[in-house]
Amino acid sequence: MDLQSAPMFGSAPFALSVHTGGGPGVGRTAEEGLADTIRIAKAADRFGYHRFWMSEHHAMPGLSVASPPLMIARITADTERIRLGAGGVMLPNHAPLVIAEQFGMLDALAPGRIDLGVGRAPGTDNATAAALRRGAGANDAFPQQIAELLGFLADDFPAGHPFTEVHAVPGPWQAAQNRVPTPETHPQVWVLGSSTYSAHLAAELGRPYAFALQFGDADITAALRIYRENFRPSEVLDRPYSLASVSTMVAEDAAEAQREASTSAMAMLRMFTREPYTLLSPAEVAAYPATTNERAILDLYTNRAYAGTAATVARRLEDLQLQTGVDEVMLVLGSHTRGADERTIELLAHHYGSPAQS
Repeated sequence: MDLQSAPMFGSAPFALSVHTGGGPGVGRTAEEGLADTIRIAKAADRFGYHRFWMSEHHAMPGLSVASPPLMIARITADTERIRLGAGGVMLPNHAPLVIAEQFGMLDALAPGRIDLGVGRAPGTDNATAAALRRGAGANDAFPQQIAELLGFLADDFPAGHPFTEVHAVPGPWQAAQNRVPTPETHPQVWVLGSSTYSAHLAAELGRPYAFALQFGDADITAALRIYRENFRPSEVLDRPYSLASVSTMVAEDAAEAQREASTSAMAMLRMFTREPYTLLSPAEVAAYPATTNERAILDLYTNRAYAGTAATVARRLEDLQLQTGVDEVMLVLGSHTRGADERTIELLAHHYGSPAQS
């Protein structure tokens, strides 16, 4: 897995990628939200971004991608070169064999373009998590679930393992049975997280690590230090490779970018008050009669987003890369206004002079 050869983005000193939850704002249908997701993926491909990831969420009105593999399959036909992936699949919600099969199929559809990021959070509220997982302690089994997933993808369980005779199809076993060459590519497996727990696990497995800065005040510096100091080279990665994702909104007018960023900040506030994650319009957010504590949360998440003009946001992204040493930065998109996310992609590409513009 030659992650170190990830292409630079125009004049940017790092690879640049895109992430979305595929959500419709209030007043728009799921069909419209998913159609927007496809357009965002096509724009990211056209403008030369490195990856396009989608995350698994459940029971959230502002996020429509309950199944990243389904959307990846749809988007393979609408893109040409960009890597497509889950950022991520919440592995405790699924049987590792099923995920191995799904992503084996995706790699067969788009060889060399598929990423599989795995996380341990449920991606939803406690009641929905219980309906998905049908039991307690799913998080505690996460390392074992990743080990099973990797075993199924590579078809290399050790002798005596209970799944030695179980094979994911498509995959190496199918190729051997059909007397054809083993697939030359395979999904890139990433460990996702926003804590030192995930950093330790990614290091132990020798896998690339994606840190989610959009979720809160997590200490990325400590997590990346742990990842790098404890990294064990593996058959797929010889040295650490890390990515940081951050909420981003770019517009020609900085104040407009801030207004758009307030929609996802409001969605986070709603979650804190046990309301559904819903993307309200900037006007509705501005009119909301927030208490002092609520206003503090809204301001915190609005200001945490990298929102502004392309030049301002680019400087913040570059500062983030300098401070953390990450190899790649991922823009986390998600706004109420149709076209705002695509415009973010376009404006930043123009700022950096991405050679893939057309």
